[in-house]
Amino acid sequence: MTHPIKEILSKRHDGISSGIASYCTSNKIVIESILEYYLEKDEYVLIECTANQVNQFGGYMNMTPSDFRDYVYNIADKIGFSREKIILGADHFGPLTWTDKSEKEAMDNAKELVKLAVLAGYTKIHLDTSMFLASDDTSKRLSDEIIAERGAILYKVCEEAFDERIKEYPDSIHPVYVIGSEVPIPGGEYEEKNTLEVTNPTDFENTINAYDRIFKEYGLDDAWNNIIAVVVQPGVEFSNEDVHDYDRTQAIDLCEKLKEYPNLVFEGHSTDYQFSFKLKEMVEDGVAILKVGPAVTYALREALFSLSLMEKELVEDKANFIDVLEENMLKNPKDWEKYYTGSELEKKLARKYSFSDRCRYYMAQDEINASIDKLFENIDSCDISLGMIKQYLPNAYNKIRSGNLSKNAENLVKSNIKDIIKDYDYAIDN
Repeated sequence: MTHPIKEILSKRHDGISSGIASYCTSNKIVIESILEYYLEKDEYVLIECTANQVNQFGGYMNMTPSDFRDYVYNIADKIGFSREKIILGADHFGPLTWTDKSEKEAMDNAKELVKLAVLAGYTKIHLDTSMFLASDDTSKRLSDEIIAERGAILYKVCEEAFDERIKEYPDSIHPVYVIGSEVPIPGGEYEEKNTLEVTNPTDFENTINAYDRIFKEYGLDDAWNNIIAVVVQPGVEFSNEDVHDYDRTQAIDLCEKLKEYPNLVFEGHSTDYQFSFKLKEMVEDGVAILKVGPAVTYALREALFSLSLMEKELVEDKANFIDVLEENMLKNPKDWEKYYTGSELEKKLARKYSFSDRCRYYMAQDEINASIDKLFENIDSCDISLGMIKQYLPNAYNKIRSGNLSKNAENLVKSNIKDIIKDYDYAIDN
């Protein structure tokens, strides 16, 4: 069976502006929203996890690759979404999580991680080896050859793991791969005062050439049959308070260079918060894989805050979700304190409203989930007026008025998330 992403991208050979959205999230409500949206369209859905979230040591989700697979599949089963329509992706899989280790130790861990992902049935693997390791000379640029050699090593491990998997699961789909990395590194944001630079076409070509040399050296001559994309910086990024919008005029040279490689597309990271028409322009220009994460969890948080504000006016025994979230972030600051700076007020506002949405790291905590459950119960116990919904959730108000949405609390939240999904679906639709 041809990989579904290959089928989607093959349309581009026929002049059809085709692409796919990559939802990089582990939030249960968000994943449910994504699968519900595409259930009606009967399309494939790409859901990814990062090496920080999920690895053989647990990651911050305390999940291995197979754990995350089962987690996503259980959500799919709940809403009747076919497992066969889910493409599991591994984002930034490589030595990212072990940059404080020597090359040998970091790469040994990376090899085990990608092996486990392939054995677990992940079929879209981003091999990211662009980061310095503890034994590297940081006084000079990490060479394309070093990056490519480490990538080729991981590619070979993945292929060997697939050979092992197919013995047990003969109908397994062969993985496809993405190479390269965006600037800045995962988890970072560009600074508003700095100019965001589009990847130089020469740098993109150097990446291709370096991998080509190393693949041949390692006897991996057929590797390009399985590599579908290169991660570049097409000129999109966001910070705590700002969004750098896509400007196709700035990416002309890069996109023209891509035309010399008809079997490849670009994968764009940090496409969150882009206007829907900008996302569509990106797909048209060759950025055919659109990765999104914080924007969908921001929409979740945004809607939960709106429900919480309504709750304050409606019930006595409140869930106080906004306060509970703030208390948990203050008690456990490790996931936001390096990212939010300034005065105490500025940090407080960032914890709530930053585009980087560090709130998402706290949403899986038991106390937070209990607060959300109680918030939903409180809202559902009230007959909320349309006027109040219009005040706090104006998009939902319009859907309720038109008969396309109920006042159920969970549906109101999911509706807000699906508005973001709709932007991506518009961009990739053809």
